[in-house]
Parts: sequence; structure tokens; C-alpha cells
Amino acid sequence: MFMVFGCWRLKEEFSLKKVVLAYSGGLDTSVAIKWLEDRYGYKVIAVTADVGQGSELTTIREKALGVGALEAYAIDAKDEFLREFAFRALKANAIYEGEYTLASALSRPLITKLLVDVAERTGADAIAHGCTGKGNDQVRFDVSAAALAPHLKVIAPVREWPLSREEAMDYAAEHGIPVPTAKKTPYSIDYNLWGRSIECGVLEDPWMEPPAEVYQITRSPADCPEEPTYVEIGFERGLPVSLDDELLSPVALVTKLNEIAGAQGIGRVDHVENRLVGIKSREIYEAPAATALLAAHRDLEDLTLARELAHFKRSLESKYAELIYFGLWYSPLREALDAFIDKTQENVTGVVRLKLHRGNLAVVGRKSPYSLYDFALATYDKEDEYNHAAAVGFIEVWGMPTRIAARLERAKAATAQPQAAGGAASPAPGSNAAGHDEDGR
Repeated sequence: MFMVFGCWRLKEEFSLKKVVLAYSGGLDTSVAIKWLEDRYGYKVIAVTADVGQGSELTTIREKALGVGALEAYAIDAKDEFLREFAFRALKANAIYEGEYTLASALSRPLITKLLVDVAERTGADAIAHGCTGKGNDQVRFDVSAAALAPHLKVIAPVREWPLSREEAMDYAAEHGIPVPTAKKTPYSIDYNLWGRSIECGVLEDPWMEPPAEVYQITRSPADCPEEPTYVEIGFERGLPVSLDDELLSPVALVTKLNEIAGAQGIGRVDHVENRLVGIKSREIYEAPAATALLAAHRDLEDLTLARELAHFKRSLESKYAELIYFGLWYSPLREALDAFIDKTQENVTGVVRLKLHRGNLAVVGRKSPYSLYDFALATYDKEDEYNHAAAVGFIEVWGMPTRIAARLERAKAATAQPQAAGGAASPAPGSNAAGHDEDGR
């Protein structure tokens, strides 16, 4: 459900040339409001989406209007972000390059959708975002917009203007745009309920250990409690629904789990990743809840999915993660994979118990009404019901292709030994070099 704050428009306002801007309240997007008017003659409608970054929506909305926006919308999108984006990635066990849980990448198609929705309601003919020309996000916004509303123009002011930060501040001062007076952090940070990403500053040196200050939602393992924390996560059809037997909404569950896992230092990642635009980038991530949920979900699948289904699904998971990372959320392939993945989740119901301790996470228990684990078949004690005698015939049939191939290799080796000693043997009359009759062709 969205909570939208705005003002009703007069009919004549639809004749204005309008652009919907993804507005964060920072320097770049604040300057962009005036720049879009100066450069393109647009009146700006600012949209701020709350996906769990902790910003005060009312304050940001008021700032946008104060800077010169025609209208400003503040949208609470946390629930939709989790249900329709993050939890779909969870069911797919989507982790880019085995490290990145895709927090920022998952939010971009949703924010684009919200921009398009507002553009259609207000009669705007363009949307705008604050991405640079060097990162992945520009691709995610632009491609998502092209899929959802190809008639809308997409403008990226930061990608177009040649302004340094100092020049942007001068531009703001010249046009009466409030600018931050506090010392700017050297890091570029993005944050939502699924995780937090940090880059730039000293982190651009991949040899440099990340300073303690970059971490905000995970405790250093050295400072974690001496005793481990246990948490039980309940799932229904692949979706997390409870913590320690308490049924919770998606937002409440993820928020609480971020606190629990973060207090034990879970979810820190230091990763040099391959960006879509072709460069390598050193990224720091904090994703306590996402890390815990992904570990628990995958373990529950191990308990409830048949072997061939489990193995095939694993082969698709990295592709699903790539689709998210590469900005292809609205692609036909992602939608087709969702149909398959939803089918795989029909029996992924149960409870997983995690042990969290000083940066380490371990699954220490799991149960499900649809468990495929059969104690009588798995045990080695006196209750063992496995038919050991049947294994002999199984091995005979299973190993037949390997034995046949090995027999051929031994025959080839035996034939090659006399040839190596006395040269290649001449083919017998009436046969070809492979030893078959000429008529056998």
C-alpha cells in the first residue's frame, strides 16, 4: 500500500512541460530541479520512494517544494519492495557473483515503476534520475523505463552536466538552493531494507582494509556478544512469515531480523565485482537480514526439493541474479523464470533454526511437513530400512557406461603398444583402416 502526499492539479497544469524526478533530497537531485527547468524548460515533479532507507519523507517532500518542484510525492513503498522484488529474489536464492544480495539493484525497477506511475497520472512526458554515466543504476532505470513506458523520455542530469561537486554547490548558491553545511562523507552510500552498499573514498583501493566507520548496521565481530543468538525463521511456500513463532508482516520481519543478525555481525561483504558497464568495482555491503534469510531458505529447499529439481534450480539462480544486476527485471526471461520458481516453492514450507555468533552464521536445525528426509532410509542404526542388497544391481546398471568406456580405452592402449614398438601396422586387405569391411560403409 502506498501513502502518497501531493496536491491536486488544475486541468490547465497538464499543458505544462513536466518531468518526474527521482528525488533523494541530496545536492545532486536538488540542483537537478532547477537545472531541468533551465536546460529543458521542465517543471519538476519530485518523487521520493521509501524502501527502508530511514529518510523522513515529509521533510524531503517539503525540501523538494522549497527548492522549486511543482509537486512532490513521498511514497511508502517498503511493503511492495519486499513482497514483489526482494522476496522474489529470495525464492530464487539470487546472489550476484556469490557475494552481493542485490539490495540496490532490486530497488531500481520499483522506483522506476513509481516514476512511471506518477508520470502517467500527472501528464508528464519525461522522467529523470540522478545516476552518473559510470555505474549500473543508469542502466537499470533506463531499461526499466523503456520496458514500462517507452514513450517517456529519460533524462539523467548528472550524466549530462559537467559539474564537479564544488561547481554544483556554486550553482546551488547562485539559485538559492539549500546545500548541506556538514562535512560530506567521502563514501557513496545506498540503503534499503534488503541491505546497505558503500563505495568510494579509501575503499577505491582494493588493498585498503575498510575503516570501521563504513559499517552502520552490523556490529564488528570483536564487539559482538560472547553468547550466540538463535533465531527460528518460518517459511510458507518459500516466503518468510515468522520469527521465533511470531507471525510478522514482511516489513516487520525484515526490520527485526536486521537488528538481530546485525547485532552478531552477520552480513558483511567486501567484494570486487564485475559491473555491467565493464569495469571492476570494490564494494562493501551490509545485509544482515538478507544473508540470514537466504541461508535459511536455501537450506529449507535442500530438505523439501527433489534432487533433480533442486539441482536444476541451482543452475538457474545465478542467471536470475544476473538479470537483476544487469537491469533486466522487466524482461520476458525473468517473468518466465518466476513462473518456474513459484512452482518449485509449493512445498518449501517449514522452520529453519539459525545460530548467529560473531560474524558467523550456521543452520543448526530444520523441519518441514513436506520434508523428503526419511529417517528410516537415512539411519545406520537398527531401524535402518534401506535395502542394501539392491545397491549391487543399482551399481551394476549405473556404472555400465563407465565400464564400457574404460574397456574401450584399455583395448586402444593394448593395440597402441605393439605399434609404438614396431611402427604402425598396415591394414589387412579388403578392410578399411578402422578394421571394417569396405562394403560396411
